[in-house]
Amino acid sequence: MLLPRPRGPLSARLRRLLLDGVEEIDDLETATEGHASSVPPDSVLHDEDLQLSLWMIYELSFRGFDDVDDRWEWAPEIAGLRTVLERPFEQWLRDVTEGWVSRTLAVEGDVADKIFALTDGFDEGPDLSRFIRKEATPDHVRDFLRQRSIYHLKESDPHTFVIPRLTGPAKAHLVELQYDEYGGGRPGFLHHELFAVTLREAGLDDAYGAYIEEADGPTLAATNAMSLLCLHRRLRGVAMGHLAAFEATSSIPCRRIAAGLRRTGFSDDAARYYDEHVEADAVHEQLAAREICGTLVDSGDVSVRDVVFGAAACLVLDRYQSESLMARWDGAHTPDQLEAAR
Repeated sequence: MLLPRPRGPLSARLRRLLLDGVEEIDDLETATEGHASSVPPDSVLHDEDLQLSLWMIYELSFRGFDDVDDRWEWAPEIAGLRTVLERPFEQWLRDVTEGWVSRTLAVEGDVADKIFALTDGFDEGPDLSRFIRKEATPDHVRDFLRQRSIYHLKESDPHTFVIPRLTGPAKAHLVELQYDEYGGGRPGFLHHELFAVTLREAGLDDAYGAYIEEADGPTLAATNAMSLLCLHRRLRGVAMGHLAAFEATSSIPCRRIAAGLRRTGFSDDAARYYDEHVEADAVHEQLAAREICGTLVDSGDVSVRDVVFGAAACLVLDRYQSESLMARWDGAHTPDQLEAAR
């Protein structure tokens, strides 16, 4: 994967630094500070210059870029820029979820009960999976798959960073969950490999990061949030709350999406990724909420608030992703119209 094209002055300057190392780092840090501090809180989600810059930095810790020296990952200049960019993003996440967090903390029961109360009562916004099941065209489905590929082609990798930050039963249960996500030791059953099959069967490019140029702000933000939470030890409880909500809200939508793929003429192989998650995530939601989050909270290692914040962040970001896609599709039903909307 090559570095993507910039979407503003910040990502342009970061790109030049990573490619050529010729940027004056003091000037870039000042520009980054200025940009981050000037973004209105309600614009952080849709600031594609900021979100793409953060995504580029995070990707240095995942697959990297063919045209970037791997030594940039731990360069102090990059660490400083990441901190500056993360600050408004994390604050926005905390602000936008605070109402949900406060209400959920008042729910009776243990942390798992609170997570399930939150996921059951969350205002989902547009029901994307139901639209795909009943109304989407093949072009809608392909557009959906392109956006989702930004995360699903590295599925579960962010959460693996959390394993060494846990101890005891919680660590064992997270490894158990991740073992399933990684195909139970069978390379062809890695979940990101199953999604690659879905892309190929849909006539799309299955290369990692192939559609980053098309990723909108909410898609970048949803992927960045997982990296933010999982790459910081202080946020390990938040990361596990995010994982629990992710698993708890996956099974039914995956069943609908699988049905929508078949309805629109895609093969059983294309739907296999979603078929796999119907049963697996029904088990994983209990494992994540009760055995991982419950154990962490009971041991005093993390707070209930952190776990609930992570769960709320997952749900809010998914809603924004769905709203963005549905808004773009509104009235656009032909390939040309969808291309223009993108």
